[in-house]
Order: sequence, then structure tokens, then C-alpha cells
Amino acid sequence: MKYNQSTLNRIESILEEAGYVVRYERGTFQSGYCILQQKKVVVLNKFLNLEGRINTITELMPQLNISFDSLTHESQKLFEEIMAKPANE
Repeated sequence: MKYNQSTLNRIESILEEAGYVVRYERGTFQSGYCILQQKKVVVLNKFLNLEGRINTITELMPQLNISFDSLTHESQKLFEEIMAKPANE
């Protein structure tokens, strides 16, 4: 997987298609996800670099409730690629 803005945009679109909102916030916290007011929100540290953002989201995705059928064909292919990636890679 390439670490560029296009890849990040495609990964973020998977989350958006699954009903999640991606937010970048400032603060001293571990990146992760949370549910705010019955909304699915992924909150990431805004100071992460591009590679850190991609790695954090791809490590987080297996923990999220993402319906494969709700994704577009292009997103399904990327989602399968991410899910097949070993956790320690």
C-alpha cells in the first residue's frame, strides 16, 4: 500500500460509506474511535503525519462494525486488502 494522500482519501471513504465520521482533533490522546451522541466517530490526532494516519486507521478498521455490502466495489477491494494485512506489518 502506498502512503499518499490518495490512499488516505480512499481509506477515509470506506469509513464514510460505513457511516463513520472522521475527525482530526488536537490533544494528548491515543488515536482511536468513539461513539458520540449515537454517531459513529473516528477521532485521530491531527498532528499525525500521513503515514501515521493511514496506519492508525488500518489498524483500527478490524475493530469497527463495517458492513462489507454497504461499500462500493472499489472500497470493497481496498477493504479486503486492509483486512488481509497482518496486524504486525
